[in-house]
Parts: sequence; structure tokens; C-alpha cells
Amino acid sequence: MAQLYFYYSAMNAGKSTSLLQSAYNYKERGMESVIFTASVDDRYGQGKVTSRIGLSQDADIFSSSCDLFQLMKEKLDNGPVHCILVDECQFLSKAQVKQICRVVDELKVPVLCYGLRTDFLGEPFEGSLYLMSWADKLVELKTICHCGRKASMVVRMDEHGNASSSGSQVEIGGNDKYVSMCRQHFSELVWC
Repeated sequence: MAQLYFYYSAMNAGKSTSLLQSAYNYKERGMESVIFTASVDDRYGQGKVTSRIGLSQDADIFSSSCDLFQLMKEKLDNGPVHCILVDECQFLSKAQVKQICRVVDELKVPVLCYGLRTDFLGEPFEGSLYLMSWADKLVELKTICHCGRKASMVVRMDEHGNASSSGSQVEIGGNDKYVSMCRQHFSELVWC
């Protein structure tokens, strides 16, 4: 039975590593998977899923205007696909999450989505909000704050090392720009 999974976390919890491991597991068993990633995230080159530990794999890209049901259906028309993996799924729109639900329900292909739950202000991303609401299974991938507690929030740092409390929701970056923290330390910097 196909299901929609949402693997969510703060930054640096191994989401991309977990996605690439899942793709490897399918391949090892002689099964085909298709990987999608957001066109907006081009830190390692467009159409690449890259983990901090050095693993990397090519991926199909999606933008805000893509019809993911149609894209995924076309992949299935070209041969069997046993799993679809979506990296940076926080960048999906509400309509695209509905399209992914149709892939699971109508095309009977499991979809595993990996992404952030909230932005640097603690606000949900649109894609994450609807995945949290509609996914069949939610899986939290954990990372830790500098204090040792579970980090569930992300702080965006400016060029001077200060926490940002305003700006665009989407600003691509890695460890140079974002730090995962527990809610207490996040609130001391951002909500104070």
C-alpha cells in the first residue's frame, strides 16, 4: 500500500543523507526510485541532492509552477517507479502537496518527502504545513542544540553573527547562515 511520508527536522539533521540512503536501498533491491529537488536550492548545482557528509545524486527539479502529478506520471509512463523521493519539500505549494497526494492515492506509488518544518522565524513553510496535515506518516529526524537539547528551530544569522528577525522566508544557505537550536535558545534570540 502506497503512503505519503514526511521526514522533517531543523537544519543539519541528515535529511538529505536519509533521502540518499532510501534511494540506495531501493536500487540495491533492483527497484527504481525518482528523486526531485527544488529548483530554488542551487547550493551544490541545480538538480543535485547533496548531503553534508559528501553523498550526492542527480535529481529532477521542481519549481513553484510545476504540476508534480503530471511530472511523476510521465516518469511512470517511461517505466516502473517504485518510490518517489522529494528533497527540500518545504518549498512545495499547497497545490503541489495535493498533487503528491494524488500520486500516492491514484498512481499507487509511495512518496517520501524530506524538508524543514519551520523557517527562521518559527513560521511553517507552506509545503510543510500541508504535509504535516495530509501525510500518512510523519517522521521527525532529530538534531541537537548547542546546549544538548533537541533542536527543533532554525536561526538565520546575518553577516555579523547576529540572529535575523526579519527578511524573506526563503534565503538559501547552509551552516554559514543557519544554526539549529532548541525552542528556548531560539526564542531568546528571535522572539525576545
